[in-house]
Amino acid sequence: MKHSAKAAARLEKERRAAARSAQATRREASRGPAARSLLDQVPYVIILLGVGLGLVWMRSGERNVRSGTLVIAGVLLVAGAARLGLPERRAGMLGSRGRLADVAAFVALGIGLLVAGLVFPAPA
Repeated sequence: MKHSAKAAARLEKERRAAARSAQATRREASRGPAARSLLDQVPYVIILLGVGLGLVWMRSGERNVRSGTLVIAGVLLVAGAARLGLPERRAGMLGSRGRLADVAAFVALGIGLLVAGLVFPAPA
């Protein structure tokens, strides 16, 4: 008798978990694919705007090339952290390959630009 009560409680718990999962899936589906895809692209748009601002800053004068390079390097490092921290379904266009490959690419480019911005002399 004791075992059947435990089994019944376990089955009831599993049934409730399945119902919650189905409800979450219905809620996600009700948002519609267009809204879901637009919200998933927010991290990508933020990174794109950061790189664009770095490029605009570099374009504003020769003395700003170093700081613009450092801005872009920082944005790429943030992109790597965002790709590492965001789940697959929320990464949007930041995720084009596997998670580790994307993070490695962002970090390698970010560190490369960081080194270039710090080591090479600024144009005079």
